[in-house]
Amino acid sequence: MPHVFIPLQAAPPAQLPAAARLLRCAGHSMGTTWQVQLYASDPEQLAAWQAGLQALLDQVVMQMSTWEPESDLCRFNRAAAGSWQRLPDALFEVLDYALYIARQSRGSFDPAAGRLVDLWGFGPAPRRDSVPDAAAIGNTMTGHGWRDLTLRRASREAWQAGGIRLDLCAIAKGYAVDLLARYLDQQGVPSYLVEVGGELRGKGMKPDFSPWWVRLESPAESAASGNKRSHLLALHGLSVATSGDYRQYFEQDGRRYSHTIDPRTGYPVQNTLAAVSVIHPDCMTADALATAFTVMGIEAARDYADAHRIAALFTERCPVAGASDNAADLFRESMSAALAAMLE
Repeated sequence: MPHVFIPLQAAPPAQLPAAARLLRCAGHSMGTTWQVQLYASDPEQLAAWQAGLQALLDQVVMQMSTWEPESDLCRFNRAAAGSWQRLPDALFEVLDYALYIARQSRGSFDPAAGRLVDLWGFGPAPRRDSVPDAAAIGNTMTGHGWRDLTLRRASREAWQAGGIRLDLCAIAKGYAVDLLARYLDQQGVPSYLVEVGGELRGKGMKPDFSPWWVRLESPAESAASGNKRSHLLALHGLSVATSGDYRQYFEQDGRRYSHTIDPRTGYPVQNTLAAVSVIHPDCMTADALATAFTVMGIEAARDYADAHRIAALFTERCPVAGASDNAADLFRESMSAALAAMLE
C-alpha cells in the first residue's frame, strides 16, 4: 500500500477553464532533458511557451554551466587572482543562496567545490575510475572553498581569491525549475508540472480535480522484493528534489565512490544514506538541501530537517553479508517530522 503525502499549507488550486486541455513542452538543457505539462485553453500559445521556456533554460546554462567554457561561471573560474568579478543577477542570486546553505550546513554544501569535483572525475574534466592521490586531494582543498568566497551584494560582485572554481550543479537545476514555474505563473497558466533532470515543481489540479501526483524516487523502489512501498506526493505548491549515490559512481577494490563529494574531507560521502528526497515550496532550496543532507549523514540531516521543519525522505543502505546490491532488505527508509505530518 503506498504512502500518500499531501501539502498542508498550500493555497486552494485555481479552477481550470472549461476548455482547458493538456499541453506539453519539452527539450534538452543542462546535460539532461526537461518537460512541462500544463492545462490551458489556448493551444495556439504552445509554440510561444516552448520558446520562452527554452530561452530561460539557455540563459541558466550561459550563466551557470561548468561545461560551457563561455559561461559566466567559467569566466569567474578563469579570472585573475585577487580580483572582483561582476556577476549577472541570476548567477549572483544562486551563488548567494548557495553560500547561505554552506554556512547553515557547516560546509556540507560547498558551491566552490569545483576543483574537488574535477579531481574525482565527476565534472567537465576527464572521468576517472581510480581514487586520486591523498596529497592531490589535500592540495585541492587548501584555500579554495566556500569560506574563501566574498560577495558584494550592492554591486553584484564576487571575490576571486585565486584558484576558486565554482560548481553549482547541486543547485542550478532547482533554480531552473523555479524559473520556469515563475514564467508559467506570469503567463497565467493555472495548472502545470515542471521537470528538469528529475527535479520537479507542480501547481494546480487536473480537470478531474486530482492533483499532479508524483512518485518520490528511492533506490528501494527498484530493489528486488515483493515488499516495495511507493511514496506518492500531491505536488501542488511544492517542489521535490532527490540526491543519491546510486546514479553516478565508480568502484575500486569493492568500494563505491559516488559523485557526491564531502567538501569537508575531500572524499565522496561514505555514510549510510543512499538517497534523500526533500520537499519544499522552492525547488532551489530542495535541490541544495538534498545534497547537503546526503553529505551530513542520517543523524545530522534528520536533526537539521526537524529543527527547520523540512520535509525529507531518507533512504539508508544497510549492507547484508552475502546479499546482492539490489536486494530490497538492504534499504531502510525514514522521514522527517515535517514529512510525516503530510502523510495522509
